[in-house]
Amino acid sequence: MKPAFSVICFTVLSGTGYGLVVWLALGALFQPDLAVARLGYPIAFVMISAGLLSSTLHLKSPSRARFALSQWRTSWLSREGVAALATYLPLLAVFWGLFVDGRHWHIAALLAAGGSMVTVFCTGMIYQTTRAVRAWATPMTSTVYLLAAITGGGAFCLALQVIVGTPVPMPVSLAIAVALVGLMATKHFWWRNLAAPSASTVATATGLGKPGDVSLFERPHVTENWLTEEMGFRVARNHAARLRRISQALLTLPLAALLVSLALGTTGIPVPSALATVLFLLGAFLERWLFFAEARHTVGLYYGSSHA
Repeated sequence: MKPAFSVICFTVLSGTGYGLVVWLALGALFQPDLAVARLGYPIAFVMISAGLLSSTLHLKSPSRARFALSQWRTSWLSREGVAALATYLPLLAVFWGLFVDGRHWHIAALLAAGGSMVTVFCTGMIYQTTRAVRAWATPMTSTVYLLAAITGGGAFCLALQVIVGTPVPMPVSLAIAVALVGLMATKHFWWRNLAAPSASTVATATGLGKPGDVSLFERPHVTENWLTEEMGFRVARNHAARLRRISQALLTLPLAALLVSLALGTTGIPVPSALATVLFLLGAFLERWLFFAEARHTVGLYYGSSHA
């Protein structure tokens, strides 16, 4: 499928921002230092808001975005919007506590963290329930979204603590390391699922498989149309494999190096820590681009694709 830049920005930026909210809420339980919170929450708020605003650019009529909230009983997209707006309420309460009351309101922070994870889960379920894309229709999709948000937020949280000069609690570092390992393991299984032979063929898509072999006689359209441009996007296998290796390196190496330096007891240097976070974010953008670019929609079977 054709990757949409607005959707990639939304899922990466807002997901990382939501993950940062989670780590700020949990980190305050181990280490009630307001310096990291006062720096981290505004960054998370900007990332979440920028991601949500970019998602409206993907709509044909952004002015009608409000109507998407009315279908929360049946649509994961609508549930995502409701959860995202609801999460702003405890998040704003956290801001009031930090910058007006002068303390970290833990209950509001935990509610914001819970709303963040619910929102990211709804985002993953939008794609997990898309049966027309076989590689997405698996519980690993929502799991990847959750782990990516947790790991991305953890990378930002570690960098902020290094920049502020606050020691990182061992439980936080250990949890982020476990999330990173889980993210890589889940992605490995998801990529195996992506490369597996598809059960969907022209015969199954048309229901004409019983009489014999089915082949495409003629394309439905002579010229390109919206379906072929959006759903028929293809990335070369060699390029995809190369980009996948680059994304893996950008996701694992910077964060792993930062975790190792913190585990060895060093305080870390602000500039390399910030650079590690930027590289991790670039890897997240590249990985999310591949998530869409390598997806094969069933509609491609009607336009000459051998499998979907």
